[in-house]
Amino acid sequence: MNRDRRHFLRLTAAGLIHVSGRPLWAGEEPYDAELLIRLAAERGHTDLGWLNSYHSFSFGRYVNQRQMGFRSLRVINDDRIVAGRGFPTHPHRDMEILSYVLGGALQHRDSTGRGSVVRPDDVQVMAAGTGITHSEYNPSGTEENHFLQVWIRPAMRGVRPRYQQRRVGRDAKRDVFRAVAGPEASAGVVGLNQDARVYATVLGRGGSVGHTVERGRHGWLQVASGELSVNGVRLRAGDAVATSRPTRLEVTAAAESEALLFDLG
Repeated sequence: MNRDRRHFLRLTAAGLIHVSGRPLWAGEEPYDAELLIRLAAERGHTDLGWLNSYHSFSFGRYVNQRQMGFRSLRVINDDRIVAGRGFPTHPHRDMEILSYVLGGALQHRDSTGRGSVVRPDDVQVMAAGTGITHSEYNPSGTEENHFLQVWIRPAMRGVRPRYQQRRVGRDAKRDVFRAVAGPEASAGVVGLNQDARVYATVLGRGGSVGHTVERGRHGWLQVASGELSVNGVRLRAGDAVATSRPTRLEVTAAAESEALLFDLG
């Protein structure tokens, strides 16, 4: 069996392309055979009234054995919380948990004694380690909160719990992939206990940016808002593409857009 045939069967088995080989977005657009495609419409969904959440990977009652994560990336939940509601205090252990707010605000409190309000352009990480409890609420009385909840498996279990929050302004992310999380914490970059780097970009209509996924690395690009194309694959908010091959990702926006890119070991 040749390499292309094996690659096609692997993608099909993963549920990431259709057997027909037809494009995965309306309009009969071409797609790049090097990319795995995860469509927003195929994600899991939870609606609790106060919480409307879409799950890129298996989470809670949504169980899909073909979607259990990507490398160390375990959860991407696209969460919307109505005004004045939120997650009551609950525990976590041995997970790096990132919050990336897209709209509104998110009130955080945890058992390390930290409390803060996370707003757009903030990036927050909570390393659960040996165990931590926390709560997350929308503190607004009128405005919906919209954020991406990301879980990354740690490289080492049983570490001391920690919390970090950094702010990276929208202009600093415009037309570049700006690092917001990684193994080495620095100004504007929260630290992760994993060989994983997270980049954020903001693109205006017609704006473009590129990133090379090197040999031995794995890339996942999540469209947070707007509409863009990656190597000719047209994507909308909630869609994602991924690759485990050396690949140059060329991203162009069809409208004001925001995206996160995960470069994983």
